[in-house]
Amino acid sequence: MILVPVWFLLSLAPPKTAEGIMARVAVNQDRAQEMRTAYVYHQSAMIRLQRSNGKLAREEYSEFTVTPTPKGIKKERTLFRGKYVAHNKEIAFDQPGFEYKSVDIDADLGRSLLDDFTDEKDARDGIAHDLFPLTSAEQSKYDFRLDGTEDYRGTAVYRITFAPRKQRPGAVVGGEGEEQGSWQGEVLVDQKEYQPVLVISSLAEKIPAWVKVVLGTNVEHLGFKVSYQKFDDRLWFPVTYGGEFKIKALFLYSRRIGISLQNSGFQRAMVNTTVTYGGFPWLLMSFVR
Repeated sequence: MILVPVWFLLSLAPPKTAEGIMARVAVNQDRAQEMRTAYVYHQSAMIRLQRSNGKLAREEYSEFTVTPTPKGIKKERTLFRGKYVAHNKEIAFDQPGFEYKSVDIDADLGRSLLDDFTDEKDARDGIAHDLFPLTSAEQSKYDFRLDGTEDYRGTAVYRITFAPRKQRPGAVVGGEGEEQGSWQGEVLVDQKEYQPVLVISSLAEKIPAWVKVVLGTNVEHLGFKVSYQKFDDRLWFPVTYGGEFKIKALFLYSRRIGISLQNSGFQRAMVNTTVTYGGFPWLLMSFVR
């Protein structure tokens, strides 16, 4: 019996539908999660909180060295810069989590959001993947539509829109096979390699009214965008990622928040192996391939 990779079988017949195209994207994304374990890279991340009048409230910028682990990634911070504005005075700080007062909502919110959206422990790139329906698990929650083909920055792409999967008549919400996504948007897919080039998503449903009444919280214009580039054979990596939204909480607190992330400097991870020969240890260094 000859075993043939799934990606090879899919390449034999070009898909004609949005579902077929995205099925091939899913295979590539599932495989890419494993391939990314071979790479160390540099990551920069920034979060900016602005008041309702547009003036800066707080800003934090970090740089990391990201190393793959068997189940995710390990991030080591190599640079940090922060600043906040109080009483029209800009004050710099050099430690993450610095609080202006004993209760600093900006500090707590900024730290929480940056962790939630850029430090996904089980992802090989840190990005919260449930924001974008690319993997096979996430695609099952969405309906897709092929809106045509076009040229995007010199690359021939399919333009596909997506929205939460419609519930079948008589189906139980949340039942098996009936889990629905929370996002809508579009994805540009490379026509030759069936890899995502650009994905844009926004929240498909508004925050329920009862949440606003009980918690005094409202989130507006919640959306994210991620772009990909090719770095190796069949390996595409997210290189830029960002989101912007407005939040109101506690009836008095209002902020416009921007989050951005950039990945660069990709290098194959070094593997060190110690071998004993003739009673003496030898250190063998090789690149993961």
